Amino acid sequence: MGKQRVLSGIQPTGDLHLGNYLGAIRNWVEMQQDYEAFLFMADLHAITVPHDPSTLAASTYNVAATYLACGIDPAIACIFVQSHIPAHSELAWLLNCITPLNWLQDMVQFKEKAIKQGENVGAGLLNYPVLQAADILLYEPDKVPVGEDQKQHLELTRDIAARLNYQFGSDDHPVLKMPEPMIRAEGARVMSLTDGTKKMSKSDPSDLSRINLLDPPEEIQRKVKRCKTDSVRGLTFDDPDRPECTNLLTLYMILSNQTKAAVTAECTDMGWGQFKPLLADTVVAALQPIQEKYHAITSDAGYLESVLHQGKERAEAIANVTLAKVKAALGYSQPL
Repeated sequence: MGKQRVLSGIQPTGDLHLGNYLGAIRNWVEMQQDYEAFLFMADLHAITVPHDPSTLAASTYNVAATYLACGIDPAIACIFVQSHIPAHSELAWLLNCITPLNWLQDMVQFKEKAIKQGENVGAGLLNYPVLQAADILLYEPDKVPVGEDQKQHLELTRDIAARLNYQFGSDDHPVLKMPEPMIRAEGARVMSLTDGTKKMSKSDPSDLSRINLLDPPEEIQRKVKRCKTDSVRGLTFDDPDRPECTNLLTLYMILSNQTKAAVTAECTDMGWGQFKPLLADTVVAALQPIQEKYHAITSDAGYLESVLHQGKERAEAIANVTLAKVKAALGYSQPL
């Protein structure tokens, strides 16, 4: 019996940060040996909000280089660019035509982002969960790694697949495979350095809210020194009144490869003046090998192009088979 397949992607907007690494990429590195991993740069999603066309392509390749620098092995995992495979856009259109409008209007992230964009909100922001469903369903994965905040999107994907299977397939011969969520609790939700109640995000206007994977040591030290804390002496996990304390201890625990019990014993009697330099040094040490490998990869443009070309061919072969199944079920003729 072959390996189960998993699929995930990240938008190539802004710099990847510790939240991306600990919540997603590090998990991909660990699972690539046990699963058939398909990992992509979701550049079609990047234009659902205003973007800079002069940086989109470079950002996409930088994210690919960061995947590799973090330990994704292209000899094992399939790494590709979403827009390089037309099946993503075509399947998204077909799925749009069977997806009820109210399903999309009820999506939490659409409501939140639409408020920010006001009257200028584009149809792409409403429809991007359908594109996300197409991204997933094209590769018929067994599992999709998601954080708690993305569970609603995967449920929508499952609802769309179930609707298409019910309308155009049968119980014995479903058109699309139903993916299952893969949720990793520990470190899956890294919080902002400026507000421990909010997730670390590339879209946060303050760069002090996150530690980017390519931040130099002095910048990491500056951000940790200035991150939000409190005036309570002693550091403890899981105090609902001290979200920043829990977040920073969790970062230290994961990046220093210690247990929660060990970190609790080490840090219980510490003050922030003692803990912050310890955390900064730990982050710098953890990111140094990633940064060194990233610079080596980006200095060889031919290597990165080769990796993405091979990934495109491997992914496209699977995506086109799934797309053909859906089009046949919907009644489309096949080209001669």
